[in-house]
Amino acid sequence: MAKLRITQTRSIIDAKKKQKLTIEALGLGRPNHVVEQPDNVNIRGMINVVKHLVKVEEIA
Repeated sequence: MAKLRITQTRSIIDAKKKQKLTIEALGLGRPNHVVEQPDNVNIRGMINVVKHLVKVEEIA
């Protein structure tokens, strides 16, 4: 199964509450923090909500 490397690129200080909660659910919380998550529909949906705050890379 493929994985995604998600890097938070921007701060969530001025973000909406839903976006802050989504960042927390992804396991992030501060700029330049990196997590690896499985590539599935749920994670892709969360990434879509905060796509302006994160950078996503696919890992084999």
